[in-house]
Amino acid sequence: MLRFKSLGSGSTGNATLVEVTSHRPLRLLVDCGLGLKQLSVRLAGAGLVDGDIDAIFITHEHSDHIGCARQFARRHRVPVWMSHGTYEGIGSPDFDGLLHTARDGQAIDLGGLQIMPFTVPHDAREPLQLTCTDGAKKLGILTDLGHATAHLLTHLEHCNALLLECNHDSDLLAQSSYPPFLKRRVGGKYGHLSNAAAGAIAQSLAHEGLKHLVTAHLSEQNNRPELAYQAMSDALGSVTEVTLADAANGTRWLSI
Repeated sequence: MLRFKSLGSGSTGNATLVEVTSHRPLRLLVDCGLGLKQLSVRLAGAGLVDGDIDAIFITHEHSDHIGCARQFARRHRVPVWMSHGTYEGIGSPDFDGLLHTARDGQAIDLGGLQIMPFTVPHDAREPLQLTCTDGAKKLGILTDLGHATAHLLTHLEHCNALLLECNHDSDLLAQSSYPPFLKRRVGGKYGHLSNAAAGAIAQSLAHEGLKHLVTAHLSEQNNRPELAYQAMSDALGSVTEVTLADAANGTRWLSI
């Protein structure tokens, strides 16, 4: 069985658990954008302890995604995957032999769970998003990007569940108190997805086997949960369950 749970998603920190159960549970933490104490609290809320994490994948170097990854990995001896660009972006620190390089299109086999990283357009050094599969079901994780590319859409075909950035409503962003340069960055080709852009991605990936879609990385100032939910519902119809991942609580466990 493959299941996943957001531990929190937003500008204050992002982390997603992916778990596969075969002979024994294997747990991947995608991004680690929380403090050590808060991560432990949220893992406990998921019924886990720090030592239950088997691997970490970091999508890019921004603080709300890298967080306490190095400290957590070294403390609990957990292997970490990230791109070379991400590693350089955090200053090339010592991971005490735990660091592995992730590359676009090169599968990572964790034993029972296979990860496939792919590049995305975002204002980071070498950002990667990913799919996860146990061989039967497929989860796509797509946050922090400015626009869809044919490359990423190909990687996300036939997903049974999708965690998708719905960062902002374009009208709310335009009317916000953000300075002009920040509005351009957030709404630009290398910034973050609007609800409309996320809806277009969801619609292009929709199929009868897509059972769960989680709206993620909502801006507190420039979005509303009901707007993101409506955009996804309009794009997907009634086949897919739409769930909100919020900054404080993430989501419940979702089985695929």
